[in-house]
Amino acid sequence: MKINFNVMARQLVTLLNFIFAEKEFLLTKILLLSDTHSFIDETVLKYVRQADQVWHAGDIGDLKVTDTLKKLKPLQAVYGNIDSSEARAEFPLDNRFMCEEVSVWITHIGGYPGKYNPRIREEIRRDTPRLFITGHSHILKVMPDKKLNLLHMNPGAIGKHGFHQVRTMLRFEISGREIKNLEVIELPR
Repeated sequence: MKINFNVMARQLVTLLNFIFAEKEFLLTKILLLSDTHSFIDETVLKYVRQADQVWHAGDIGDLKVTDTLKKLKPLQAVYGNIDSSEARAEFPLDNRFMCEEVSVWITHIGGYPGKYNPRIREEIRRDTPRLFITGHSHILKVMPDKKLNLLHMNPGAIGKHGFHQVRTMLRFEISGREIKNLEVIELPR
């Protein structure tokens, strides 16, 4: 039996090109929100419908909010400090998961680079996620932690309760290991 290595090599290259081309097409559109405080409206739901997944960083308020979100898209969420025992039974304090090839940690009160909450400080150093998400402050913040090589996001508050002047949320995409196309969405209070 004669083996034609040139044909086999071309077939292998074609297969590898197909595999890597497929990887490039993986894309997950994320809508990140927090601090709804029982409020959700049609404007927010318009953005929910455009996403592949919705992530909520706590202070949900009435569970009708997350029930509505879950009817439309897959939901990752945590409970916050104002949330009821029912919310605490349904959602964790810390939610760690993978989205494509990005490790994610969502918690409501976690601080930010240089000012991490004492509750999570050791674990974040020991088991660092690629993306660390918090809520609570009602202050939109996106910043890298160069020491830990992670990206921190806080979407601010999309609800109407609190001191914030503008309602905010974040929209971005995850493709493989890449976090890209980050957008700040601002809505009037």
